[in-house]
Amino acid sequence: MDLLQFTTKGIFCPPAGVYLDPWRKVDKALISHAHSDHARGGSLAYLSHQDSEAVLRLRLGKNLPLETVAYNEPVLINGVRFSFHPAGHIVGSSQIRVEYKGEVWVFTGDYKLENDGFTQPFEPVKCDVLITESTFGLPVYRWKPQAVIFEEINSWWRSNAAQGICSVMHGYSLGKSQRMLVHLDASIGPVYAHDAIATTNDVLRSAGFTLPPSLRISSELTADHFSQALVMTPFIAADSPLMKQLGSYSLGIASGWMGVGSKRKLGSADRGFVLSDHADWNDLNTAVKESGASRIIVTHGFSDAYAHWLRDLGYDAAAAQTVYGNDSEML
Repeated sequence: MDLLQFTTKGIFCPPAGVYLDPWRKVDKALISHAHSDHARGGSLAYLSHQDSEAVLRLRLGKNLPLETVAYNEPVLINGVRFSFHPAGHIVGSSQIRVEYKGEVWVFTGDYKLENDGFTQPFEPVKCDVLITESTFGLPVYRWKPQAVIFEEINSWWRSNAAQGICSVMHGYSLGKSQRMLVHLDASIGPVYAHDAIATTNDVLRSAGFTLPPSLRISSELTADHFSQALVMTPFIAADSPLMKQLGSYSLGIASGWMGVGSKRKLGSADRGFVLSDHADWNDLNTAVKESGASRIIVTHGFSDAYAHWLRDLGYDAAAAQTVYGNDSEML
């Protein structure tokens, strides 16, 4: 019997009686990170890394029945040893290590290997069986260093500001927005944040995380306030009245999908920046190799293709179906 099993409710650990990132209500849920496809409400009890607590309570309710642990802190449940390890995806994101009777499995959740300057950097975890995402599990997806991408973003903003044009950047409110805020060149102009992003930032600051300042958008502000600004918005703001409030603007999108077929995926946007909080092709392969696992279970993304690639390399690899990765804003 496998130590972790894929069921209709989620990834189940039979000897412990708990689920990892379940997509239905369960008695006990271990949560890898706070994105909505991995962290769902309604379960009776939750366990996560302590850095996820603030955003989990923001998203699932302040009275969430949640316990937290530090990285590498062991938790025993019915003789099964669990621990959380940095995944580098967003704040608090974790790989969940599961050990029982000498066998070790690791569920990666979502992850990236590049240190983004805000999230605890990814750390490889040795195991017998690795469950890995494959969101960008094709050779065509290879990221440039983030320093290059942020120079592109700042240069675009600088050019717009010189012309008195607002720069609007669509990106996910949890993860992408904080990463961008850390690397923006604030000497160019003010940084404004949509209410959803500003609230997330405020909650993180209140929890003790350090973020550069940003201004919350209010209805009293006029186009003059935004003429040299960079405005961070979630994708849901694209058709909102806010866009008219900004006056003349140039629209950018930060996403890993901007790397391939970007003209089609840009839509009404002017610029696409290849920036993802998921591992690219090279880093997926590095993570698999550094895990030391001989068996690989591939989930959301190009799972069949990536599993096939791994089998050609000599791994015991197969794809498994999940409901993760359904929200394109998370990429």
